[in-house]
Amino acid sequence: MQELMLLAASGLAREVLATVRVSGQYRVTGFLDDAPGLQGTLIDGVPVAGSIDDASFFHDARFLACVGSGTGRREIVQRLARLGITDDRFGTVLEQGVRVPPGCTVGRGSILLANVVLTAGVTVGAHVVAMPQVTMTHDNVVADYATLAAGVTLGGSVHIGSAAYLGMNSSVRQGLRIGRESTLGMGAVLLEDLPSHETWAGVPAKPIRQHAAHIQ
Repeated sequence: MQELMLLAASGLAREVLATVRVSGQYRVTGFLDDAPGLQGTLIDGVPVAGSIDDASFFHDARFLACVGSGTGRREIVQRLARLGITDDRFGTVLEQGVRVPPGCTVGRGSILLANVVLTAGVTVGAHVVAMPQVTMTHDNVVADYATLAAGVTLGGSVHIGSAAYLGMNSSVRQGLRIGRESTLGMGAVLLEDLPSHETWAGVPAKPIRQHAAHIQ
């Protein structure tokens, strides 16, 4: 069975561990985390075996970035690339009951947890996280590093930008676009396009602020 190392000893990593233990898809042999206080400890019976930069010592393992934010996952993937770890070394975890119908694709390094639904023509990029009860309907496109929290529902032909974050139980009307690195708040209902680098919330969703790093 293929070994899997979970990068960041996070709550998401623990959920992935529980999923993999049921499915038998991989054998999780350790966490890698930069927190000094975690080194050598056990989390749910699995050791924290080093820092993220120690990934280069695990020649036979696959890796999975388990940070909750898409930008955090992207930073981890970039760090591993600088260590010479290529994209084909990343695993992909789908909860046992998740189906990927013909015409749908899921990119490498992505995590789809319990009761995630893909209907028809759905494209899920690399290193995407879909938490339990997410529904992706026909012709959705979810770009790399996006995060869909529990209960998110997407209407048809929705496009989600790279590293965007959709909060719990938010919903998006058909045909809309959410820009890269934007945030849609918990329980929000999106009825118009959400530009890149903005945070929207409410019913219907309206702008709260632009992300400070992108204000000129």
